[in-house]
Amino acid sequence: MMLYLQLFYEFFKAGLFAVGGGMATLPFLYNISDKTGWFTYGQLADMIAISESTPGPIGVNMATYVGFTTGGVLGAVIATLGLITPSIIIILIIAGFLKAFKDSKYVQNAFYGLRPASTGLIAAAGLSVVALVLFQKELYEASKNVLDLINLHNAVLMVVLYFFTARFKKTKGLHPVVFIAASAVIGIVFRFGGV
Repeated sequence: MMLYLQLFYEFFKAGLFAVGGGMATLPFLYNISDKTGWFTYGQLADMIAISESTPGPIGVNMATYVGFTTGGVLGAVIATLGLITPSIIIILIIAGFLKAFKDSKYVQNAFYGLRPASTGLIAAAGLSVVALVLFQKELYEASKNVLDLINLHNAVLMVVLYFFTARFKKTKGLHPVVFIAASAVIGIVFRFGGV
């Protein structure tokens, strides 16, 4: 029972303060990982990949995934409810007042001030994911070999994907699912992640 209460509480906090969408929940997930030990940073990277490649909001997908891995189906439901409950409460409160105050300069300024906060949270999450994917801190600390610091497979894949998504005209307009599927196949064929 205590696990379920903790799942709800941790994801309630994430849902309450993660302004800017699902990627803004990542700093909170790193905190949950450090605090509870429910998952490692490597498992978090896997969760991000799975959540990004499945339908639905990434934050909800990740809450469901963490809840399921730590507490089964009931844990998945409770973690998901914990994440979405603050939004439901806030939207219900705001809906009642927003119509009356939508033209208020204070409300408009508050929303304007939230933009850089959410941008910063999303940028921090993105940089954390890049660092997690490109750098092998544990391997480097064990071997003290500078060549072990960077994950060359991931760095090459990142450069190739950037080239095909942003620079190569013939593939530039392809749907992102094509690149996600190709990356999954490459990961299996070349045994990314040390499988």
